[in-house]
Amino acid sequence: MTQPVVAIRDLSKAFAGVRALDRAQFELLPGEVHALMGENGAGKSTLMKVLAGVYRKDSGEVLLDGRPVDIESPRAAQALGIGIIHQELNLMNHLSAAQNIFIGREPRGRFGVFIDEEAMCQEAQRIFERMNLKLDPRTPVGELTVARQQMVEIAKALSFDSRVLIMDEPTAALNNEEVADLFRIIARLKSRGVAIVYISHKMDELKRIADRVTVMRDGQYIATVPMATTPMDTLIAMMVGRQLAEAEHQMPDTSGNEVVLEARGIRRGSMVRDASFVLRRGEILGFAGLMGAGRTELARAVFGADRIDAGEVFVHGKKVSIRSPEDAVAHGIGYLSEDRKHFGLATGMDVETNIALASMKRFLSGGFFIDQAAVESAGERYVRQLGIKTPSVRQQVRLLSGGNQQKIVIAKWLLRDCDVLFFDEPTRGIDVGAKAEIYRLLNELAAQGKAIVIISSELPEVLRMSHRVLVMCEGRITGELTAREASQEKIMQLATRREAATAAP
Repeated sequence: MTQPVVAIRDLSKAFAGVRALDRAQFELLPGEVHALMGENGAGKSTLMKVLAGVYRKDSGEVLLDGRPVDIESPRAAQALGIGIIHQELNLMNHLSAAQNIFIGREPRGRFGVFIDEEAMCQEAQRIFERMNLKLDPRTPVGELTVARQQMVEIAKALSFDSRVLIMDEPTAALNNEEVADLFRIIARLKSRGVAIVYISHKMDELKRIADRVTVMRDGQYIATVPMATTPMDTLIAMMVGRQLAEAEHQMPDTSGNEVVLEARGIRRGSMVRDASFVLRRGEILGFAGLMGAGRTELARAVFGADRIDAGEVFVHGKKVSIRSPEDAVAHGIGYLSEDRKHFGLATGMDVETNIALASMKRFLSGGFFIDQAAVESAGERYVRQLGIKTPSVRQQVRLLSGGNQQKIVIAKWLLRDCDVLFFDEPTRGIDVGAKAEIYRLLNELAAQGKAIVIISSELPEVLRMSHRVLVMCEGRITGELTAREASQEKIMQLATRREAATAAP
């Protein structure tokens, strides 16, 4: 058998007493795409960050070409030919593509003083040609699409002559065409013997490109199996330690329920154009559309995060003025952003404080002092109610998995007692087990009478969860479908109806 380029044996790592890796194992062969799967918090990213020198292992060993190595820093990993592309891109927007690739090790001119920009651009161009990528190395990274920025990150890793490339959720912000471009580059790298570790929750992607898959659960190694011949149900059961039951898609009729929220003729620049909709008590309303269709922009406009150019909002039949998120919250509207880490959470603070953030006034004692016992009690109540997995309510949110972080954002708005909840990409970056829990929670909230809007780029998610589906294209709502009528084909037809989107109001 071919000798692994990387072998990880009995590797353990703990943070603040919480064991993230427990005698984990992993093997990577030259020229293979090896998927690494598991629920959020399973230890996938931690394992790869040890390999990339971001974290130091507590025990165990890492072998490169059969020889034990101590990878004490990212620079040491790069010197060994190991590159990592993190889920959050690490580029400087004001610098060119070439400058980002060679930052800190720029080629110098004759006297070693001034940077040789021309030589740097030529070398970047050679890497782009190896990737069959048409990109001017002088272009500022801030002017590139997310997909192109991803390619610059790959080029940066290859500039170290990487033999091992780790990709952590590389397609999270890419559209289908951009994903296809990335997969073509992965195929070329693989043909040249580069070994690729691919971390993703997207099963369809892994079936297309992965040779083998290693499954982790609770920081431990579960198994390594061939991707092509392993059924998805088997992989899911290995990941979550149980079979996930598919919910029956029988949505109750909410057409006669009270209208809780109504938006009429909302306009904001070219991104939202004359959009109107109603939302009823106990209803889950799905918003579908292609990237850039204006779904998030419409939600932000209704929530007051962006100032509208025209339009009206009604809550329980009464016209209201929403000029800021504070106004929206005062009217019982909550918004869970697609970027929960930046806009939904204070990740450096603990669980109980994050849950109480939107309701902090009610925890003031004497108007000045926070009643910490009451904050703790509220935090513990919602941790139990939503099944948030945390050692305690004093745990920092940044140390929890994506699914648990999302539950904390939900808890924040439930404590604020919002009647209307906007969920923007509610399961982005969340594993299959946590997704099922979020879906169950949303259905329970709707059954309790909450009115919910779901904005999602995953059509199966929209179809599974929605009582009705509104479809947007280029800023306009181009169609409405009931749960019974909706299908992926009908949604895509409406999502590409440019003639309806560009027609005059």
